[in-house]
Amino acid sequence: MPSEKEKFYITTPIYYVNAEPHIGHTYTTVAADVLARYHRLIGDNTFFATGTDEHGAKISQKAKIESKKPKEFTDEIATKFQMAWDEMNISNNRFIRTTEEAHKKAVQNALRYMYDKGDIYLDKYEGYYCTGCEQFKNEKDLVEGKCPDHQVKPEWVSEETYVFKMSKYAKTLEEKIKKDELKIYPESRKNEILSFYKNENLKDISFSRKNVKWGIELPWDKAHTAYVWSDAFLNYLTILDWDGSGKKCPEMFPPEMQLMSKDILRVHATIWPAMLLSLDLPLQKVMFVHGFFLVDGQKMSKSIGNVIAPKELVKRYGVDATRYLLMSATTFGRDGDIGWKKFDEKYTADLANGVGNLVARTSNLLEKNEIKIDLKSGEDKKIIKDFYDKMDKCKLNEAVQVIWDKFRAMDEYLSEKAPWKMDNIDEKKEVLIKVAQNILNSAQLLQIIMPETAEKIIKQFSAKQIKKGKALFPRLEK
Repeated sequence: MPSEKEKFYITTPIYYVNAEPHIGHTYTTVAADVLARYHRLIGDNTFFATGTDEHGAKISQKAKIESKKPKEFTDEIATKFQMAWDEMNISNNRFIRTTEEAHKKAVQNALRYMYDKGDIYLDKYEGYYCTGCEQFKNEKDLVEGKCPDHQVKPEWVSEETYVFKMSKYAKTLEEKIKKDELKIYPESRKNEILSFYKNENLKDISFSRKNVKWGIELPWDKAHTAYVWSDAFLNYLTILDWDGSGKKCPEMFPPEMQLMSKDILRVHATIWPAMLLSLDLPLQKVMFVHGFFLVDGQKMSKSIGNVIAPKELVKRYGVDATRYLLMSATTFGRDGDIGWKKFDEKYTADLANGVGNLVARTSNLLEKNEIKIDLKSGEDKKIIKDFYDKMDKCKLNEAVQVIWDKFRAMDEYLSEKAPWKMDNIDEKKEVLIKVAQNILNSAQLLQIIMPETAEKIIKQFSAKQIKKGKALFPRLEK
């Protein structure tokens, strides 16, 4: 790795393949893609990881319902995730599946390392187990006896299990989070986790299941398979070709940024870093937690029929417009309320009537008046500084706004100056050059958010004779 470059390793969670990708998965993945593209733009040595989590009781049950073998079922859903990310122009360096042989072998090696160290031991574990969450639940986590996320009563499980000594690392982790050696953003999420550490007295956790066959066998006891979280978390290492020995740390590890939704923060801030300490490996540096999307004020639900799939967004708006709509939908880190009507309105205002109209008007006037210009990819230091500042702070929606403020300013400037009314060609040229140059400058930054659109604008406005092309964002059909 060249010494002059900074390292930037970013991960999404690996997505559970019990269902096809939805807008929540897409939001996390596009956000990670935007951050990865930004760090490549500024010259960092960047690795972007994503993939699918494919073991556990829930997957086995789902496959059975559909009269399929677990591997057949996971192959189908994992392929749909890969196709979705390809369609969304996601620039991940690698896509990992936990059913890969190299991953399974590395997981066995890692668990053996922890077992030999004395951090995994045989015991009996009892508790309420929610198969939907693949987690044991405390009674106070339940609402009227049900899991609040899945609205089902967890089953009481009492079985022989191998247990991980998570309590051994609780105090160390709590201190690292307090001191921001392990950063959690936004601040409210950090406070939430510190409160959990304080009130829950972090306990040892079940790390195997004796009656779940769809999983990775423990190398020292084949009657048990690895608990799905202990298997899944290790993907952040195995995707870097780590062999599970626990001794050699991959060059790109640890992650500078791990993105996730708020429902999986707790396990990422407890089980995962405790495993890293057990494996004698460095902790992840930053966990950034975003909220959920509501659809017209309601939680997404198949029963309500308001689940939005990425392919539906792409079909209506196109890839780049979908990326823009997601990244500008809400303050990054908070819940957001979306819906088809809101998306339609934003598409029309910001894209069709906004940047699309600005590019069309400007290029049309340059072509119509046969004004030849030689624009360079100039550096607007203020917009670059503002944009970089927002990106460095992970304020993705505000970074998008920096670019759109410039587009709007140029739109207003063009309307104010009205070059189509000018008789003096030099005055007309002066106005149009200013607008065109700002469009080109903004498009350089737009590459990380809307790569295909940015490429079209850059190519169009780098020509000596700029010509009006096809509409960037066609009007929506009603």
